[in-house]
Amino acid sequence: MNEVSASPKIVKEGLLWKRGEHIKNWRSRYFLLFEDGSLVGFKNKPESAQALGDPLNNFTVKDCQIMAVDRPKPFTFIIRGLQMTTVIERTFHVETDQERKDWMQAIQQVAEKIYQDESSTEGSSDVPKSGDAAIDELSAKFSLTGTSTAKSSGRKKVTLENFEFLKVLGKGTFGKVILCREKGTGHLFALKILKKDVIIQKDEVAHTLTESRVLRTTNHPFLISLKYSFQTVDRLCFVMEYVNGGELFFHLSRERFFTEDRTRFYGAEIISALAYLHSQGIIYRDLKLENLLLDKDGHIKIADFGLCKESITYGQTTKTFCGTPEYLAPEVLEDNDYGRAVDWWGVGVVMYEMLCGRLPFYNRDHDVLFTLILMEEVKFPRNISSDAKSLLSGLLIKDPNQRLGGGLDDAKDIMDHPFFVSINWNDLVLKKVKPSH
Repeated sequence: MNEVSASPKIVKEGLLWKRGEHIKNWRSRYFLLFEDGSLVGFKNKPESAQALGDPLNNFTVKDCQIMAVDRPKPFTFIIRGLQMTTVIERTFHVETDQERKDWMQAIQQVAEKIYQDESSTEGSSDVPKSGDAAIDELSAKFSLTGTSTAKSSGRKKVTLENFEFLKVLGKGTFGKVILCREKGTGHLFALKILKKDVIIQKDEVAHTLTESRVLRTTNHPFLISLKYSFQTVDRLCFVMEYVNGGELFFHLSRERFFTEDRTRFYGAEIISALAYLHSQGIIYRDLKLENLLLDKDGHIKIADFGLCKESITYGQTTKTFCGTPEYLAPEVLEDNDYGRAVDWWGVGVVMYEMLCGRLPFYNRDHDVLFTLILMEEVKFPRNISSDAKSLLSGLLIKDPNQRLGGGLDDAKDIMDHPFFVSINWNDLVLKKVKPSH
């Protein structure tokens, strides 16, 4: 992310211990909370508010929940928000109960003020409520768009009764994803169900759901689209497109590796989709082979079925270890701020897998794996072209600011790379470029 502007007013500042998302240690950071909702962390206290430099951590408390817990350490608090349809958490710890109260109160006041300002701009005078009212608030807000169908087909009342459940596709702390069949049409969908009472704890701010963010992700041919969203008394439900061309992981396992042409085609479609998300202010964060599906015609579909991993809350499971650690970018491992460039690292890893038939960095011991990701230069088999090598080397640069795509031009720098010279990016989005297999 870019240098923080000095213009918003600082509401609160001080030392916080932040828990790493992947390597579960606590790191001291000097955080500044701004009135625009930015919560930015530095290794040491900045010399002045006018010369902040690049932060190590950069979050927003807009549309967040905040809750006090006393594990894994006393005086801990968690900031929780929804990105697309996935719950994201950040965990902080202070030395006293009073410190925790002060930080939570400041964050809550900033979040509520932003919410009220936005509501008044939209002509609404609703004020966030706490306790059971928080769930009512969420329900009321969700129902504004909760029965909408895909944009072209108008509005239609949808409930769980409209679907026949077939099998569970995934499960996590906040809910589950179920393969289901719409009774009226016979069409298959992936139904993602999130528990309201887990998203919203009592006495917390009520505006978790930025529904427009979810709906905005439906406008790209290589992203899984949201068909309906609705709610029950205690659940939020997202009905998403289900594609049956299989996981890319399955196809690659069967064939061991792909040709450069086929890798170029898939890579281009993935880059196109991520560029779209970035243009909407969304970082995907979780690119890996298992999240890449194929539709019936062989085009890429990036899935948003991810559930917040068990180990991001308290039930750490070594089996899943916060997702797949082989795909983690160096800046994520180091618990530094990560921006759009984190997605281009992910593209580098999945394209390397496609071309070489193996991961660029791998060891069964996670500590060794993390050292490789942070320190080891990527190695290539002899048989890949110099353009492919140049592209992957650029995408797998450790420093996100130096990484291909890590600059202001984002995806354009990748699209302009010689490896993609044969791709017409406009035709690609219109699906005029056919799968090369």
